[in-house]
Parts: sequence; structure tokens; C-alpha cells
Amino acid sequence: MNFKKIVRFFIFLLPWFISALIFRSDTSYYNSLSRPFFAPPPFLFGIVWPILYLLIAYTIYNTWDSKDDGYKLSLLINYISNQLFSFFFFTIKTNFLAFIDTIIVLVSSIYFYRNVKNIDEKYSKYLIPYIIWNIYALILIFSILIMN
Repeated sequence: MNFKKIVRFFIFLLPWFISALIFRSDTSYYNSLSRPFFAPPPFLFGIVWPILYLLIAYTIYNTWDSKDDGYKLSLLINYISNQLFSFFFFTIKTNFLAFIDTIIVLVSSIYFYRNVKNIDEKYSKYLIPYIIWNIYALILIFSILIMN
């Protein structure tokens, strides 16, 4: 891989970490909530999300040149909603908005997957862990919303 390709990959990867830099994860808030038995410890999020972001960035890196407008729109909606979760949950501590946002993240990730699959099925498979995590996240945030 040459230097230009590495730089291009990082251009697709780095924006996914913006919310982590702007909206700090307040683990004390997360720990103060009543959580279901299947809620992960806070450190696990710091492992899972970077892996998912690498998979998403790899997918985008390999499909970005597509002329499919649906692809770019689903990516944009997914990106914005993904970034807003930390603001809703950790900054303004509104579980309901975090829940609504998680629905948008899940639905847009499914549309993004479908659009990538239409472009190149091979790269769409890298989004499956993201969709599975989003399903889990929706169940988790719904449980937190109900329990609190």
C-alpha cells in the first residue's frame, strides 16, 4: 500500500472518531444508570467501536467512487446519527433522544449496507458486525430507557 492510499484510508477513518473527541464518554453517568444484565462494562465500548470504525472506513475506502446517490445519502445519515449518539447520551444525558438516534443509526446502517451491497457485495460484508452491534445497542438503550 502506498502513502497516498494510507492517507486516503485515514481520511475515511478519522471522522468516525470526532464525537469521541468532542463529546467525552461520561462513564460515571453510564455507571450511575440502572442497566440490564447484558450491559457491557464501559471499557468494552472502547474496544468494539474502533474495530467497527475500521471496518466501516475500509468499506467506504473501497466503495467511495461509486456514483450511487443512495449510497452517499445513507452514509451521511448514518454518520451524522452515529456521531450524535454521544451528544444525546453523554452530554445532555437524554436517554430518549439517544434511543431515537439509535433507531436512526440502525435503520441507516441497514440502508448503507444495502447500498454498498449493490455496489460491491464483497465490501458489504464488512458492515454486518456494525449492524449486529447496532441491533444490540438498540436493545441496550431501550432497556436503559425503560429501567431509568
